[in-house]
Amino acid sequence: MARIRLHFYQSLNDFVERALRDTEIIHHLDRKASIKDMIESFHVPHTEIELILVNGIAVNFNYIVQCGDEIQVYPVSEHSTVATLLPLRPTLMRPPLFLVDVNLGRLARYLRLLGFDCWYRNDYDDATVARIAGEQQRTVLTRDRTLLQRRVITYGYFVRASLPKIQTQEVLKRFDLYPLLKPLTRCTYCNGRLIETEKQKIEHRLKPLTKQNYDRFLMCSECSQIYWQGSHFARVKHLVDEFSVAK
Repeated sequence: MARIRLHFYQSLNDFVERALRDTEIIHHLDRKASIKDMIESFHVPHTEIELILVNGIAVNFNYIVQCGDEIQVYPVSEHSTVATLLPLRPTLMRPPLFLVDVNLGRLARYLRLLGFDCWYRNDYDDATVARIAGEQQRTVLTRDRTLLQRRVITYGYFVRASLPKIQTQEVLKRFDLYPLLKPLTRCTYCNGRLIETEKQKIEHRLKPLTKQNYDRFLMCSECSQIYWQGSHFARVKHLVDEFSVAK
């Protein structure tokens, strides 16, 4: 039976049992195991990890744990300067492409409102989310830690907050998205891009008062939803301004 020493640092302690937080864990293994599987047995998703040191040497997720190993596990972003020793995943594209879990629909709408490519369907099961994330290299946003443990998911983040506005601010900060905001450029219904359209091309779809009072319109390139600066625009603008200030 292999005996190892294990220490999770900083935000990774959000996942482990309270008694094991911020301390060295003595752990016994009775079978051959990769370091990914061993770490995730403590409920820490691999997507939250930036750097793994074994006896002071950086290793990847395929490393097979050995008796006597001293393992230190660090979270994403907090040790980025040393993580270049052995990157655990390819560099994330900027801006990221997101895939939001079924229980975070309001977060998806807010991110779309701010201009981010954010795929969401409320009828996707975990297997579908994982497959699409793997195929399209999308970053999964979820509050389901077991979903993030699926090997096919390369990029992901466990959203800590429970309120949608705070979740949005959390994601903006975590992925340093404030410089990349492009509000009102994506459809909040389907994620398609918004393009300016001539009024005469869509006026047959407009209600009389809208046709009379407004001349500038945007239309979704995917679902053809029409947008204009109506009475709701002030509320939308206030919401965008609220998100656009780094917290």
